[in-house]
Amino acid sequence: MEEITEGMTNVNISSDSYRKNRIQVSNTKKPLFFYVNLAKRYMQQHNEVELSALGMAIATVVTVAEILKNNGFAVEKKIMTSTVEMNGESRGRPVQKAKIEIVLGKTEKFDELMAAAQEERELGYAAEEQS
Repeated sequence: MEEITEGMTNVNISSDSYRKNRIQVSNTKKPLFFYVNLAKRYMQQHNEVELSALGMAIATVVTVAEILKNNGFAVEKKIMTSTVEMNGESRGRPVQKAKIEIVLGKTEKFDELMAAAQEERELGYAAEEQS
């Protein structure tokens, strides 16, 4: 069970719920495409990725998942919603927070799309060097 306190500064995850392919998304710490690119890397390594978020960051997770699906990189495997109890920032009373977990898997053309993107980057670098 996760225990999150003081505005998510201390996160304790028991070993059975820790996963190497889980990305815990924040809507304030990193730009949107940081999570898109990180999810692609995780899918390359593990064939699937679990995107997880609490509260206001849920919209960010859904957007990341939709970008990956709409661009042909991922297929939706599982969506789980729940609420978790957290200590409130000001009053110290427990507060219920919405939680979402989205598991995405690689599409059949994932590797092909990644190779094409890599080739495009390399061509871009070569063009920059010539100019």
